Amino acid sequence: MLLAHRQALRINAAARAFVLLAIGGPLLWGREREELIGLGVLGALWLALFFVERRSQRYPLTLTVVESAAVTVTCLLALSSSPAILGALAAPPFVAGLRCGAKGVLTALGTVVAATALMLGLTEVSLDQDELLAAFTWLTMGLGLGMIAAFLRSALSEPDPLLPYRHASELLHELNQLSEGLSSGLEPRSLGGSILSAVRDELPTADLVLYVGDDDLTPLLSRTLDDSGSAHTALLARLAQRSGRLETDGQTFAFPLRPDSPQPGIVAGVFSDRLDPGALDLPRTVRRLTRQLEVSTVHLETALLFTAFRDAATADERRRLSREMHDGVAQEIASLGYLVDALAAGATSPEQADRFAMLRERVTEVVAEVRRSVITLRTTVGESESLGAAIGSLARNLSQLSGVVIEVTLDEKSQRLRGEVEAELFRITQEALNNAVKHAQCTLIRVHCHVNAPAASIAVTDNGRGLGDIGLPLDARADSYGLGIMRERAALIGARLDIEEPPGGGLRVAVAVPSGHRAPTPGHESESPREVQVTT
Repeated sequence: MLLAHRQALRINAAARAFVLLAIGGPLLWGREREELIGLGVLGALWLALFFVERRSQRYPLTLTVVESAAVTVTCLLALSSSPAILGALAAPPFVAGLRCGAKGVLTALGTVVAATALMLGLTEVSLDQDELLAAFTWLTMGLGLGMIAAFLRSALSEPDPLLPYRHASELLHELNQLSEGLSSGLEPRSLGGSILSAVRDELPTADLVLYVGDDDLTPLLSRTLDDSGSAHTALLARLAQRSGRLETDGQTFAFPLRPDSPQPGIVAGVFSDRLDPGALDLPRTVRRLTRQLEVSTVHLETALLFTAFRDAATADERRRLSREMHDGVAQEIASLGYLVDALAAGATSPEQADRFAMLRERVTEVVAEVRRSVITLRTTVGESESLGAAIGSLARNLSQLSGVVIEVTLDEKSQRLRGEVEAELFRITQEALNNAVKHAQCTLIRVHCHVNAPAASIAVTDNGRGLGDIGLPLDARADSYGLGIMRERAALIGARLDIEEPPGGGLRVAVAVPSGHRAPTPGHESESPREVQVTT
């Protein structure tokens, strides 16, 4: 028996007992024989219903009709001189509310009214004005108690395990409908670009950056002539985020797009040395800008929330697929390898042994490919590690599986890129490395990663056979599906993807995310690079 049903039975039993006690006092005082008999009939009826409901939860509306009709007939037949017994009419709606909800309350009231009308029309029973008023009063109280009981029923009901999914389905359906009417789209970089353009129209700056994030601010976009003040602007942006107001320091300023809440972004910039910030009346200009950008700020907040939701759903699905592949397909293929080994042990001729060996080698290659796919699905840019660290981990795993030497050179500043930008850059690098390992027939792969948020550039160069037409597999062609996906990923974050054959041979895949100024070319010297050579 369900816990909610047991609780409802106890409440109903207590309510019925209370009604019997409440109307029993006046009836015992008056000692009217008919009403005392009616009181006993009501007690027996409710006791029988209690045992019926305890044994089964079936036909709740039928029980409601039977109880309401029986109570009404008993009250009218037992009514003699005192209308106290009519108080029992308040019990059926309350019990029905716990049993069936609001529908049960209305059913009980309808049954009481119908039974009363039938009794008055088909029998000699009659009600005077006081008795009619008493019956109406108790029925009105029964309606109120029944609504309270219906609420209690919903509170006592056990939670529906599908309820979160139903809510999610409704919200996603609503989101799909709303997205069709979003004139500005849901791409954070384009929305951020319009905000920076509006700010630059009002404030002539040499360096302008839009930071977004909750705890850790990351640059979404910048309009920069040089990055000499990037560290200072980032520091002032964090200060403006904490204070929720305009912050200035010499030629540098930062202010939240929402003064009452630093989300979804902070605008920070540096004025030219030839400009006097005091002549701009910066506080008033910033107040006017925040009012002017209120609509754009809401658009940006919506786009950031949608991007976070999409990334979380994508990451969860990738982890699920990797688990299915590792626990399902990979194990089944590995078991085939053991079967081939058993068959090879019983080979009857050298030719048969060679075929078993070839089959075993092929199974081993398939297992290695599945393992690479599992690593591809599971490896992501974590919250605690940088983009370069994630690429280093990926290169180490691929090198161990393939035997190809992979050298990784990292040149990263402390400021992180946006999460979706890091994710797309990582997947592009991952695809380039997988293509080189599988199709290039190379012995060395060099990866150069330069990050100076919000700009970044990554180059993957191998010493393989490049894009030559002879024996070129489909996945290695410039118009292949894999390279098409890389181009799509680059377009999502406003990056440029270049694929070329260096003069010395091999293939070079480079992706660059601009920040409003020329990004360093991957492979060129930069300050304090870190090189990691990965070997098997």
